[in-house]
Amino acid sequence: MLPPVSDAYTQVEEAVVHVVLWLKLGAEAVGASIIVLGILAGGYLFVKALLARRTADFTAIRLTLARYLALALEFQLGADILSTTIAPSWEQIGKLGAIAVIRTALNFFLSREMKDEHRAAAEHHVQRQARNEDAPPVSESEA
Repeated sequence: MLPPVSDAYTQVEEAVVHVVLWLKLGAEAVGASIIVLGILAGGYLFVKALLARRTADFTAIRLTLARYLALALEFQLGADILSTTIAPSWEQIGKLGAIAVIRTALNFFLSREMKDEHRAAAEHHVQRQARNEDAPPVSESEA
């Protein structure tokens, strides 16, 4: 004898909820791992710049960390979306909306800052090349 349709539906629904919860946990773990990797990479570059006494590299280090954080924020937002799909109460939707706005704003400003820094680095590189081209050529007897 087949179980009633409502029992089968309930079982499938529970299975879907469990799968979504595991996916959410996975997305959160990936996001947290990316943050840890970013901290390690940024910390390594920071210590390296400190030891070499190149304080001008600090902006590049900050932007390296920002790239990791921006990527991690995407995973964390994905995890929040997953959690809302299984429990779409108005309170959960409101929380997701607030979190999405905050994370989107953070991502926007991080991305804009990275673009600005990329542009400034490219301009600095072009200026340095122009200065090197303006220098008189070194003859073989001077080298």
